[in-house]
Amino acid sequence: MKTFITNSKEETIELGYRLMEKMPKDMKVILLNGDLSSGKTTFTKGIAKALGIKQIVNSPTFTILKIYQGDKTLYHLDLYRMHDVGTDFDLEEYINDRSGVAVIEWPHQVDELLPLRYVEVDLTWLDENQRKIEIKSIGDDGKWVLSL
Repeated sequence: MKTFITNSKEETIELGYRLMEKMPKDMKVILLNGDLSSGKTTFTKGIAKALGIKQIVNSPTFTILKIYQGDKTLYHLDLYRMHDVGTDFDLEEYINDRSGVAVIEWPHQVDELLPLRYVEVDLTWLDENQRKIEIKSIGDDGKWVLSL
């Protein structure tokens, strides 16, 4: 695990970009934990940038899923309002798509669907601009995280 303090939205975006650049290519799921306004979607903007996505990335809170196309597909899921996993649509399809990357906000509802290897990111709001961001790799030794 590695802990970062970002001091602006731009730094949070840059950290998301660096994560995507360093993350092992066979890892395809990133979990984002944090309270409302902790920077989850801002962090996702950096991931999208690293994937070559040109579209504006915004929170899928009311739609649950937004799909962005770039060099790879980004499945941006926000499960805050979802109570019955899989009832409305098949989440496994997006989580298991090896040609894309799934970023899941409020992931506690899909624990049983997670692959053996994934990245977990905990974001904490410190003040208007500052965030504490902890990144850990699940299912491997996580040494690559230290290079971020």
